[in-house]
Amino acid sequence: MSTIEASGSGASLPIDAELMGNGKLGRGGVSWSLFEGARNPYVILITIYIFIPYVAATMVGDPVRGQEIVSRWSQYSGWFIMATAPFLGASIDRLGRRKTWLALATILMVPMMASLWWAKADGTGISVLTVMILTTLIGVLFTYTEVLHNSLLVRAAGISAAHKASGLALALGNGLALLALAFTAWAFALPGSGLPFVPEAPLFGLDPKLHEPSRIVAPMAALIFAIGAIPLFLFTPDAKPTGIPIFTALADGARDLKRMVLGMKNHRDAAIFLVSRMFYVDGMTAILLYAGIYATGVMKWGALEMLMYGIILSVLAVLGGFVGRWLDAGLGPRRAVQIEIFMSLLSIIATIGMAPDQILYFWAYDPSMHAPMWNGPFFRTLPEWIFLLIGFSNAVFITAHYASSRTLLVRLTPPEQTGAFFGVYALSGTATIWLGSMLVNLGTNIFQSQQGGFGMIIILLAIGFIGLLFVRGGDRQV
Repeated sequence: MSTIEASGSGASLPIDAELMGNGKLGRGGVSWSLFEGARNPYVILITIYIFIPYVAATMVGDPVRGQEIVSRWSQYSGWFIMATAPFLGASIDRLGRRKTWLALATILMVPMMASLWWAKADGTGISVLTVMILTTLIGVLFTYTEVLHNSLLVRAAGISAAHKASGLALALGNGLALLALAFTAWAFALPGSGLPFVPEAPLFGLDPKLHEPSRIVAPMAALIFAIGAIPLFLFTPDAKPTGIPIFTALADGARDLKRMVLGMKNHRDAAIFLVSRMFYVDGMTAILLYAGIYATGVMKWGALEMLMYGIILSVLAVLGGFVGRWLDAGLGPRRAVQIEIFMSLLSIIATIGMAPDQILYFWAYDPSMHAPMWNGPFFRTLPEWIFLLIGFSNAVFITAHYASSRTLLVRLTPPEQTGAFFGVYALSGTATIWLGSMLVNLGTNIFQSQQGGFGMIIILLAIGFIGLLFVRGGDRQV
């Protein structure tokens, strides 16, 4: 039987040619996609837009102190992920079956997610420390499930339909998160606003005064993940057992990882790109992680505003994929990534200059002296609208950079070694995952302001941008 080399995870173990597939996305592939789709609402609901901003601004009670606490614990999580996840990825083909490990991680994650419901602002539930421990553990397990889940893609869909499963997973993740945000807004935050087709009171008797609309997203995320994970365990094919002891597999994987990294010295431009990417991807991730905390603390947005903010940006982020494709085709992926980094830099600079009574540093704005932009229950002032436009830019260009970065790597590497380079590409996404949070934490402590912490992200994006100036290749194909 002929074989195809699968080196994307760091190992060079053969994959049976039968796993090429027939090009159709079957039940196993759809189940694989649904697992990712059901897991990603946790990021949108908990990490970015609703729950963690609530913890930082309301549970802690001081937005600056809240940003410092969240960034510190994110830094701890990043350190642990950096020290472990690359070795798991490099060892994955030697570990054999994945679904057992995925099941264990899922069983641990679901109740921890649901337990965040008891994060009460009045101190009668779990403490801020407990919340940070739980979200840190969930974050580590989330990364592990990502590694294990990605390694099942070829077995789930076949090489010929892998792109279909990957695209469906992204679509399901965005769609489910958007539905969850919209339902939360309709059912728990908008009631009583007088808008048509909205309940007069929050469903299930949730009390906004107890911040229950902000906390309900935790059990919602847990339920979505629990239900969406089931088909994978029923229908997605697992890898075959290898018989290799786990510690032997990890040791062999570490050696593979070392060989991959050392092999980069013969590919100057790809190496410079991957080092640069370590910095700018951390910066863009930090923007996503802390934009919600910034909005609640500086712009004074509550649960309703954050829900609508998440809904709007989730919809607009879809444009990012198209923008990345257009820039790649028109300018080449190297210049596309540079433009995407530059636009993210501008957005941070603009964000720091925003406040409810200030527009872009120099324009003082008194809301009482201006008519509202509209008569709705949210986003009624000009500073809020401009802040939304900045968020729109972030949603588009941060999404676009994911597509452009992958295309750039393909352009810079020999076709026969693309798999191995994508292994290092995955490593570059985790090796400094702690750096963004560390700088935000450092800036928040030094300047005693959210603006000071958020501004430190500029350093990461600037290093990434400058690094790409030394990359040759990745230009527009003519």
